[in-house]
Amino acid sequence: MARPKRIVRKVGTPSVKMALKGEFKGDEQQLSAKEQHEMFSKADENEPFTEEQLIEKWKEFLPRLDDRPSLKATLGTFPKLEEDFSLTLEIDSRIQDELLANIKPELVSWLRKELRNSNINLKTVITDVVHEKVAYSDIERYTEMANKNPNLALLKRTLNLDF
Repeated sequence: MARPKRIVRKVGTPSVKMALKGEFKGDEQQLSAKEQHEMFSKADENEPFTEEQLIEKWKEFLPRLDDRPSLKATLGTFPKLEEDFSLTLEIDSRIQDELLANIKPELVSWLRKELRNSNINLKTVITDVVHEKVAYSDIERYTEMANKNPNLALLKRTLNLDF
């Protein structure tokens, strides 16, 4: 009885020798952010779009960031659309700005391609968030309540109360 022939197929995994030499098969397929930008942005496209269309495309981009939750949370707020098709995104900190700097070329290129407008630019504005001081101790809570209602201080003095 004859045995069936085994067919050996090469799988597209890199070899150790090639990796040590610094040769990777997938390198020619990966594009830099600048190359992606040039490929996706066409200077002659100027199709107008609405804020609703922008928000829809923005939401379509977010699933790409499932492996980076902090960046996805940063992009959870929608940018404001200006008159000249520039987008202004308000963020809370410089750290978020640094995270966005890595993905900004890809995001802008993708938006330009999807919305067919080469004038789209993304600007980030760091807003100052004012945090209220929270009263934790008894004295801090009493002082805060006495400032809101001066009769509380009068009651404390009249009844000679203490903490």
